[in-house]
Amino acid sequence: MITKTIPFFDPHKIALSGQAFRFVILDDTHVELVAKDRYLQIACLGDNNYAFSCSEAEFEELWKDYFDLDRDYVKIYESIDPSDSYLKEAANFGYGIRILRQEPFETLISYIISQRRSIPAITTSVERISETYGRKIKAPSLKSPFIKPSRDTYYAFPTCVALSKADLSAISDMGVGYRDRYIVEAVHDINSGKIDLSSLSKKSDNDLFEVLTSMFGVGTKVANCTMLFGFGRTGRFPVDVWIKRILDKYYGGSFDTSPYPETAGIMQQFMFYYERNGASRS
Repeated sequence: MITKTIPFFDPHKIALSGQAFRFVILDDTHVELVAKDRYLQIACLGDNNYAFSCSEAEFEELWKDYFDLDRDYVKIYESIDPSDSYLKEAANFGYGIRILRQEPFETLISYIISQRRSIPAITTSVERISETYGRKIKAPSLKSPFIKPSRDTYYAFPTCVALSKADLSAISDMGVGYRDRYIVEAVHDINSGKIDLSSLSKKSDNDLFEVLTSMFGVGTKVANCTMLFGFGRTGRFPVDVWIKRILDKYYGGSFDTSPYPETAGIMQQFMFYYERNGASRS
């Protein structure tokens, strides 16, 4: 166990922000997640202090980057145009949300699954795929300030090689609907070397977007979500039904991202979280 003081960090809000589908709220002060082939529990201790159920070495190696802790989110928050009352309100409500730097393959498959689906449905399919093809992770035995994990056994999201063992029928059984073909094709493209995920991080945003959208079943929204949450391209601004509703209602149909060339995706998360979780407004 280690403890850290982290400003602008709210694991509960991050869990509800729709970025990742294996991030679970346990109670008012504890969350758990499976990512990077590891289990992690976070205990909120108050006054920006948090306990992490990992070693210092693991935190530095994995979780510091995963939670984007080297970025100054207070400065980003303060950069919001004060005349944009909706965005300022959304950022106030979402104070503490950070962009997760997730594993690209898991992010790509998860967002292929996400098309025209609710978050609970996406979560169910992602869990079924992980339990069927992923590596088993035994729940740790934890002491205070942590609580008992919600399960005895967890599963890592499968590697591309592991998932390539599943044919179309097997993927269909995961409850992904018509997206089964998209998943099978994506796995084939990556496993065959047609798409080299390991090299994509070196590409420009435009080139990365072009590669992703060349894949069967990967459109603009899935590509932008994969770039934002899987490749750390925080200048991307994915538009789903929630964001489109916001843009139509408050911004005349489009949001000018030019004031936020490197942080538009962070602004998008404030908006998304507020619209889904905020108090009703006329």
